[in-house]
Amino acid sequence: MIRNRRFLVLVIFFLLAAASGCLRRPQQSPLPSPEKKPQATGPVEVARSGREPTLSLYDNQTGQRLSIKLEDYVAGVVAAEMNPKWPVNALAAQAILARTFTLQELESKGGTRALHGTDVSTKVEEFQAYDPTRINDNVRRAVEMTRGEVATYGGKFIRAWFSAYAGPRTAVAKEGLAFKEPEPPYIQSVKSPGVRYAPPDDKNWTVTFTRSEIEAALAKMGLKPGGGNTVSIVERGPTGRAVTLNVYGTKVNGADFRVAIGNTRLKSILIDDITTSGDRVAFRGRGYGHGVGMCQWGAYAMAKEGKSPEDIIRYFFKGVRVERLYR
Repeated sequence: MIRNRRFLVLVIFFLLAAASGCLRRPQQSPLPSPEKKPQATGPVEVARSGREPTLSLYDNQTGQRLSIKLEDYVAGVVAAEMNPKWPVNALAAQAILARTFTLQELESKGGTRALHGTDVSTKVEEFQAYDPTRINDNVRRAVEMTRGEVATYGGKFIRAWFSAYAGPRTAVAKEGLAFKEPEPPYIQSVKSPGVRYAPPDDKNWTVTFTRSEIEAALAKMGLKPGGGNTVSIVERGPTGRAVTLNVYGTKVNGADFRVAIGNTRLKSILIDDITTSGDRVAFRGRGYGHGVGMCQWGAYAMAKEGKSPEDIIRYFFKGVRVERLYR
């Protein structure tokens, strides 16, 4: 009888508890919806996210600001910086460097935003050479086969330096460019296969300047001639380049002097001899360009030998990775 009463009490308790909601399962609050990550908008962020970015381009001839896909821009750069009739693999190596240079400059300096409010411009002195009128099937194929490919070292875009013809060996950055920062580990002096193919007037050249032209170059550098009457080499770099010159009694950096006096006339600082005769100075030398990074005639030679664009890049830039950011 007592057991029946206890059972009855328990039944009544559970019924009352159920009616009052005490035994309801606690309701779980809905999980917060995952936050949406903001869409990448800058060209570098877009490229790193796996998509082809769009660039803003300032046309220095017309003053227009245009939008252009990165791959279309790279095609215009390759066509301007290298002979479009060259082997495709040489053009493709140039495309990797053009793409890398663009993204590295945008990431480190903001491109030409301070000048024009755009990512890039069409003026070589401001960014890179650019000429879409020279684009041909060779260039299109070279850009397409390396689509999205960049050269990196330690996860960062490399400084994608190149020159027309480095002579027998490429230069280190401090030597060829008077580079003030620590020498990048991927920039090392290597033999250039371009010796076999470079044009004769790049292999060996002589150029003569008047004293007034040389003094004008010194003035551009913020310097004045000293008490001397000759020009001579004071110091050579590891590959024989004239890193320091004595110009009429004033010591100057060779790479800076070359830019000041005109780097298409004084083709390189791989200078073999300097002769002063009255108010005229003759420079005899080899090569065309600063000689750092990829030698274009070297790339030409390697492409003729069947080397891939990636092989060419890895030859001239030691320890780098060639990776594809997007397809």
